Amino acid sequence: MAQGSTRVILPIRRIGNVYLMVAMNDVTTKDRITAAATYLLTEHGAAGVSMRKVAAAVGITPMAIYQYFPDRETLLNAIADAAFVELVRRWESAERPTAADELLREMLIDHVDFALEHPRLYDYMFTERRDQARKFPADFRARKSPTLNLVADAITAGVDQQLFRADTDIWETSLMFAALLHGLIQLHHGDRIGMPEQSFRALCLRLGERMIDELRI
Repeated sequence: MAQGSTRVILPIRRIGNVYLMVAMNDVTTKDRITAAATYLLTEHGAAGVSMRKVAAAVGITPMAIYQYFPDRETLLNAIADAAFVELVRRWESAERPTAADELLREMLIDHVDFALEHPRLYDYMFTERRDQARKFPADFRARKSPTLNLVADAITAGVDQQLFRADTDIWETSLMFAALLHGLIQLHHGDRIGMPEQSFRALCLRLGERMIDELRI
């Protein structure tokens, strides 16, 4: 692909479990639009996604996109929602420990790895302002966050397993874990933490371990 061109993005290669495979006969135009926009978002961030660029990648006119998505924000939010579903599917499809403290530790590692592998997609999903983003406390307590539900369920399991204190507020504690990771990752993405990825990953694990220790009976 020539530098600066989006004309030959399709068929999009799969990176991790995030991109859709579109080099198939049975995919729809909507699938191709979503895949092209996902590629642009993951590679260039939300600012790099425009209807014109998506249309050029798919080989349609920009106006044709509006048959499937009424505006750019709806398209971007559809990508974020699909990515949240994929993260949960990937987590649930793997064999996991039953002990709650070990489960939280694995969640922390998976989350940091995703952020390091897909920094622009991560930022749009978790930290950038967007109209349809879920908000604390109402949306989280109503279990509308696929990823925070996993954290809350692990903490609840820890209480049931008598590993964590029974007076723990499940959702506030889940938010505390999320805030720690999001803050560290934002600092890393903003080049405010000067260490290589492996060292940063170890730092996140150490700090997360301190939070887990605070929950113990």
